[in-house]
Amino acid sequence: MGVGVSLHPLAKAVAGEGGLGIISSACIDRLVTKRTGKKVSIYEAIKEEISLAKIKNGFVGINIMGALARDFTESVKGAIDAGADAIISGAGLPLTLPAIHPPKDTALIPIVSSARALDIICKKWEKLGYRPDAVVLEGPLAGGHLGFRIDQVDLECNKLENLLPPVKDMAMKFGDFPVIVAGGIYTHGDIVAYLAKGADGVQMGTRFLATTESSATQAYKEAVVRAKEEDIVVAHRPGSPCGLPFRVIKQSPMYVSSLSRRRQPKCDKGYVLMKDADGKYTVCPAKEDNKDYFCICNGLLSSSGYNSNEEEPLYTVGTNASRIDKILSVKVLMHELSGLGY
Repeated sequence: MGVGVSLHPLAKAVAGEGGLGIISSACIDRLVTKRTGKKVSIYEAIKEEISLAKIKNGFVGINIMGALARDFTESVKGAIDAGADAIISGAGLPLTLPAIHPPKDTALIPIVSSARALDIICKKWEKLGYRPDAVVLEGPLAGGHLGFRIDQVDLECNKLENLLPPVKDMAMKFGDFPVIVAGGIYTHGDIVAYLAKGADGVQMGTRFLATTESSATQAYKEAVVRAKEEDIVVAHRPGSPCGLPFRVIKQSPMYVSSLSRRRQPKCDKGYVLMKDADGKYTVCPAKEDNKDYFCICNGLLSSSGYNSNEEEPLYTVGTNASRIDKILSVKVLMHELSGLGY
């Protein structure tokens, strides 16, 4: 759910309606610092946000991207110490996740886009004495970073319904843990159809982006409501400095600026920094190159209102965002997704 979109108001509302509310860890220290006026670390921010989202008999988890390597370890520790019900982790294979901190009652759930990726994770985790508590299988219709090369996104073999059987078989091989599908799930009918195909649950992002409880800016939500099918593109060059294809609304101001080469290279947040030859987190392609990369940290922070007076926003969505025609409350949306109508 991206930077600042799914914070405690949205996660708490989803938990209150019987779902598993998920907080995004990306840039959360800056967002909580701005909201509270008190400088906090990534560890402290995650503990704060999870505690605010928790409700009696409700379930709250957190998404921690592997691509956020600099903050990954502290994010995992903060989530477990806060009593998160689940850590969901993708944007890279979270091979060391069980070794970071004793998980206690926190479920560890990797995100994969193939049976091969799940096989690699399970074999690595076996050596650490752990088995995934579940897995999220994310297809190419999802928003944000996609786990496919740009030339693989539209292949028939990578459709979610075709990826599910081999991933389900792999989960059975390593202990029959639940498989949760994601990417392009939109209606109650979609949920029922995937459960019938063998999925144990679904993960949804885009539909909850345009809810009243979402922490996306009003401009972001309205851009989603206005978006037509042809407005939603998979950005690659220019694209995310993580190197993964990234689905956006093509009218996003930062994307437009990147296409026209108007934006000067800038990287002053550093969440996707990689290590240099000395092992220090200093490397980001967006520091030097605005031809092939947009500054994802600044663009997504702007989309949550953090620095919107200084930076152009970047609007990431799933492929079905064009079907959204109004902003709903979580209660109304969950009622609809349960098959009970409006």
